[in-house]
Amino acid sequence: MSKITRRTFAASTAAVAASAAFGFKPALAQAYPARPVTVIVPWGAGGGTDATARIVAALLEKDLGQPFNVVNRTGGSGVVGHTAIATAQPDGYTIGMLTVEISMMHWQGLTDLTPKSYTPLALMNEDPPGIQVSSSSPYKTVKELADAIKAAPPGKFKASGTGQGGIWHLALVGWMQAMGLPANQVAWVPSNGAAPAMQDLAAGGLDLTTCSVPEARAIIEAGKARSLAIMAPARNPVFKDVPTLKEAMGIDYATGAWRGIAGPKNLPPEIATKLTAALKKVYDSAEFKDFMSNRGFGTVWGDAGQFASFMDKGDAQMGEAMKAAGLSKA
Repeated sequence: MSKITRRTFAASTAAVAASAAFGFKPALAQAYPARPVTVIVPWGAGGGTDATARIVAALLEKDLGQPFNVVNRTGGSGVVGHTAIATAQPDGYTIGMLTVEISMMHWQGLTDLTPKSYTPLALMNEDPPGIQVSSSSPYKTVKELADAIKAAPPGKFKASGTGQGGIWHLALVGWMQAMGLPANQVAWVPSNGAAPAMQDLAAGGLDLTTCSVPEARAIIEAGKARSLAIMAPARNPVFKDVPTLKEAMGIDYATGAWRGIAGPKNLPPEIATKLTAALKKVYDSAEFKDFMSNRGFGTVWGDAGQFASFMDKGDAQMGEAMKAAGLSKA
């Protein structure tokens, strides 16, 4: 082993100084990201959240020059993956995709995590629920359906779209509340998701479904169902013939499933700022727009501050709906 002498120390010090003078940086001070980044997805491979995360990761990699590796951490109705994002080292090398369930899980007593457990980076997607009926339904407009629901005894009409207490169930509850009706005016039939619910609707087992129009698209295009309205501030350009609730009924109620990117709490501001700027480039790119449009997914941009406000508002809205439905343990 060679000895460190005063001469070699001086030489190495001079070399570092010279490197700095010419703009070279020691490895420890390399610009972020200096190594691969993990992107955690709380839901399984092949679903909409996974697909969205993978296009975002691929475009971030292209822009920032390091691999962004998607890792699916499933389980606990979303708790496992959301926990993995919240408890990661706040160094920018583990980020993840938050979904609407982060505004719901703590109300159900599943976790202590809330939207405030993260450093929000960007909101990138929101899919509002549509109100679908079968093609054989007598109701041609959402107002006709609503009038029939109001006139019927509680529980006569049956709906589905997801499990008990899921986002599409709460969307139905919110719509009932917006019309001044009890949360249980329409009976909820739990299902394993929108696809089986739409099949049940087409077969005549349900009166309506509340799920995103992209999820209902296959059955609608097969001529077995139609969408009467969406619970959104504006129409979806992919399904431009479907009116909003406000247009069709004068009810200013909107909700939806959403996806955004966040890191653990206390992410260094310079890293958070760089990631938000990179995510804006992804959002504005033709590749992202085309990918989302081809699947009928809604795109909506919110920077870090807007995403934080959006989650806070949604968290309060979900709490009200879950309490009304008797599903809150908070």
